[in-house]
Amino acid sequence: MKSKFVRVLLAVAVTLTFSALAQTGSAAIPSSPGATPANPPAAASSNLPVANPSPVAMTGTKVGAINIEGAIFGTNEGRKEVEALQKKFEPKQNELKGQNDELEALKKQLDTQGPKLNDDAAANLKKQIESKQKLFDRAVQDAQEEYGSQQQDIASKILQKMAPMIIQYAQDNGFGMIVDTSKPWPQSPILVAGEGVDITKPVVDIYNAKSAVAAAPPRASTTPKPAPPRASAPQKQ
Repeated sequence: MKSKFVRVLLAVAVTLTFSALAQTGSAAIPSSPGATPANPPAAASSNLPVANPSPVAMTGTKVGAINIEGAIFGTNEGRKEVEALQKKFEPKQNELKGQNDELEALKKQLDTQGPKLNDDAAANLKKQIESKQKLFDRAVQDAQEEYGSQQQDIASKILQKMAPMIIQYAQDNGFGMIVDTSKPWPQSPILVAGEGVDITKPVVDIYNAKSAVAAAPPRASTTPKPAPPRASAPQKQ
């Protein structure tokens, strides 16, 4: 059922980045975004439906809402894929943390020893900090882009299989329009959407039931560790 609606869904930009790094400059890997649906029914089949060119008629009159990001990364498959991606980026996380710690140590050295250093020594230390700061900022940006690109690939793969399920659910339940509430207003044109029209959870449940991916076991602790502060550029004197 690859209708215009499917093509619109597949064109949705689900650009998710190293949010913790972007906000703090640290090397923290972001936790998986999205909704936290209730325990889904057991997996029924390993064969997921794929889109086909048959036209689709949305004859219902109701308007529904879905958080596409929440639906994608709320599925068992989405959670599993993101956890694997985070594990893959752990070496980069450790590398960036090491660079951040080194910068903090140099800045502390400048703060404590700066007044005692001669002009040449102080200038060299500042130059070293500035150089390492540029390398760190660039490494963070590269990590953001690489992580975001791979997470986008995950989202596109899942959405390819989820789109027909959204359409089928809309048809079966009298919806003539489904809007995406992934981003809050004013980033999106949707000002507010009540829980009564939200179909995110039932779509996630349908996806989980049709997939062969079991729910991940609960973690011992879900409390995130505080991220280290961003290594900011030294003030020029």
